Amino acid sequence: MARQPRRSSRSTRGYDRTDRLNELLRRILAEELEHIDDDRLILATITGVVTDRDLSQAKVYVLGNVEDDDLLKAFEDHRKQLQRAIGTQTRLRRVPPLLFITDEVSRSADRIETILREINDGTDEQD
Repeated sequence: MARQPRRSSRSTRGYDRTDRLNELLRRILAEELEHIDDDRLILATITGVVTDRDLSQAKVYVLGNVEDDDLLKAFEDHRKQLQRAIGTQTRLRRVPPLLFITDEVSRSADRIETILREINDGTDEQD
């Protein structure tokens, strides 16, 4: 008798459940952010969410136009509201606690792009 092929832990859609959950949480948080009336969060952006497989924590990567400490404090001030929005818009048994982290990757990419632009402008001037 032939053995049935073993199913992988990956979804038939080609990506993991936590990947879908991360994207859903990012969308919910971004939508809820539009409803928050806080000057520190006017130009804030949710760049990504990474949830542990056991839903013990969700790391929310953010960017904004204010100092990092002020930005993180503002998100922490509204954490309960954001978690409540996740709870009402999803069918999760347990909403993971949100941990807000500034997104250094985006900031580094912007810095690299600025350096490359300056180098390119310098070579154009030499021609």
